[in-house]
Amino acid sequence: MRPAARPVYLDLRRIRLPLPGWVSILHRVSGVLLFVAVPLGSWALSLSLADETGFRRIADAAAHPLVKLLLLTFVWALAHHFFAGLRHLALDVHLGTRLDAARRSSVAVLLASAVVTLLVAWRLFA
Repeated sequence: MRPAARPVYLDLRRIRLPLPGWVSILHRVSGVLLFVAVPLGSWALSLSLADETGFRRIADAAAHPLVKLLLLTFVWALAHHFFAGLRHLALDVHLGTRLDAARRSSVAVLLASAVVTLLVAWRLFA
């Protein structure tokens, strides 16, 4: 007896993920960004605490617009990972598992991380 043919969707342009799926993927992306940010942040902190010259080097680098944009990306990653992690914890205890509640919590995660990122951007670029 031959097994039933399983559908295979390899055309990534045709896949339409629902909003909770995108939030889940962005949670993984933000985790990778945080994994990269930790050694960079540790190195910058170590250099800035070593002596006055190191502090000045980090302060001067942090004033560059591209570095500010990188910092803002890491802030978004931290905010999104935090709020999406809270959402996943709620789902683990069966809170918000209905489709409408899952969509609302996905919107809440996106909005909360956007608000935090915009507030930090306002402070960083002002």
